[in-house]
Amino acid sequence: MGHDELDSRVHDRVALDEIALYAEVLTAVAVSERRLTLDELDDALGLRTSASR
Repeated sequence: MGHDELDSRVHDRVALDEIALYAEVLTAVAVSERRLTLDELDDALGLRTSASR
């Protein structure tokens, strides 16, 4: 279910965005066989661009 399909009376966009970020981190952790580095966490959160590496 995407953000646009939700009833606007019963949701908080900031909370939904935070949940989406948490899901990205959980996905990155699930596919890794070791602890993630800070750089890998930044990548999972979309905090780094290819130009900043």
